[in-house]
Amino acid sequence: MTVEERKTLIARYADGVREVEEALAGFPADQITAHPIPGKWSAREIVHHLGDSETTSAIRLRRLLAEERPVITAYDQELWAARFRYNEHDHADAMEAFRAARRITVPVLKSMSESDWKREGWHTEGGLYTPETWLQIYAAHAHGHAGQIRRLREALVLK
Repeated sequence: MTVEERKTLIARYADGVREVEEALAGFPADQITAHPIPGKWSAREIVHHLGDSETTSAIRLRRLLAEERPVITAYDQELWAARFRYNEHDHADAMEAFRAARRITVPVLKSMSESDWKREGWHTEGGLYTPETWLQIYAAHAHGHAGQIRRLREALVLK
C-alpha cells in the first residue's frame, strides 16, 4: 500500500463518525429499535455494535503497534448483540464510545512510521494481520453500517 493510499483510507476512517451521524439524522426515534428488514439489526443495535467494535478495533491497532506478533482474537458479533441486549439499552453512550475510539485513533494512524505499518500479528479468523489490514477493514466499517442505517430508514418509509 502506498503512502497516498494510506492517507486516503485514514481520511475515510476519520470521516466514519460523520457518515453514521448523517445516517442517523432524522431517523424516527420511535422506530430506532424496529427491524423492518428481516434478519438485520435495528439502527440501535448497529450503533451498539459500532461502540463495541470500534473500541475493540482501537485496542487491536495498539496491540499491533506495541506487542510482538500479537494474536488478535475474533469475537461473535451476533452473540454480543444478543448477550448485551443491544436493542434494550439507550445507544447514546455507545455512539460516544464510537466517536471517542475514532477520535483517539486518528492521531495514532497519522503518526505511524513505515516500520509501524509493516508490523505483523495473527487474527484467529483471518490469519496474517497488519496495520494495513486493520486500516482497510476499519476505513470501510462505519460507512458500511451507515449504509445499513439508511436502508433501514428507507424500509420504514416503504412499510
